[in-house]
Amino acid sequence: MSELSVSVTKHVNAPIDTVWKVVTDLDGAVDTLAGVTRIERLAGEGYGVGTRWRETRKMMGKEASEEMWVTEVEAPTRTVVKAHSNGMDYTSGFTLEPDTDGTLLTMNFAGVSTSTSMAAKILGAVFGRLGLRVTRKMMAKDLDDFAAKAERIASA
Repeated sequence: MSELSVSVTKHVNAPIDTVWKVVTDLDGAVDTLAGVTRIERLAGEGYGVGTRWRETRKMMGKEASEEMWVTEVEAPTRTVVKAHSNGMDYTSGFTLEPDTDGTLLTMNFAGVSTSTSMAAKILGAVFGRLGLRVTRKMMAKDLDDFAAKAERIASA
């Protein structure tokens, strides 16, 4: 199995509790994240281990939906979300650390191929780097969106 991973960090001028509330506000994600067009809650209320939803995003001009679920929560410093699609297991994690003037917000993303076919391994090697560039850009935009909302709340 091959793994592709990327990490992006952003300083947010807001307290850790405010940033946590924004990052874990599943029902407000459509209003917070420019790339998210729809959230359909499938299980759970609020945000906790076992919460499941279908998230639809506009990526490269097309809409794509993935079912996601929360696997770990250590409020207000860490959460992990999983997904599985097209022969890949995906893990997204957020860590929040208090910083001098606010919060250091980091998003980690990893994709692991569950396919054992040689064709899948070759395609993964060829297209993996391109996918990581697109993913890194999307993650940075999400962090910018989270920061903008948390900073608006903090300054109100």
